[in-house]
Amino acid sequence: MILSPCERIFIARQRIGHLATADRSGIPSVVPVCFALADDALYTALDEKPKRTRRLRRIRDIEENPQATFVADRYDEDWSSLGWVMVRGRCEVLGSGAEFETACDRLKRRYAQYATMNLSSVIALRILEVRSWGNLDD
Repeated sequence: MILSPCERIFIARQRIGHLATADRSGIPSVVPVCFALADDALYTALDEKPKRTRRLRRIRDIEENPQATFVADRYDEDWSSLGWVMVRGRCEVLGSGAEFETACDRLKRRYAQYATMNLSSVIALRILEVRSWGNLDD
């Protein structure tokens, strides 16, 4: 297990995180995402919310360069409460199959807004490295 129990709990308590991808030339892009955590993967969905295009930058980036980073963080005016967990790994876009269905179920249980949405694709970030800092306790 790559994530420590403390890191896993910290990530699970956060409602949003930030997914960073980069194209083949290394130009980065960061977007806030809803997510669900599994044993060694983190999932984020492509949902029905309005978007300018269905061909999202993060999908194009993953096709060109599957390396990505996800950060869940907590800010507080009391800086003794600051903390973050960063996971790095390789992404894969899922559109069908058992893992896709399991990921959709996890996301729909975590976010009530997804319950009636058609999740067309899920990004699976295969966790290869974890770093954390600060106060990860509640």
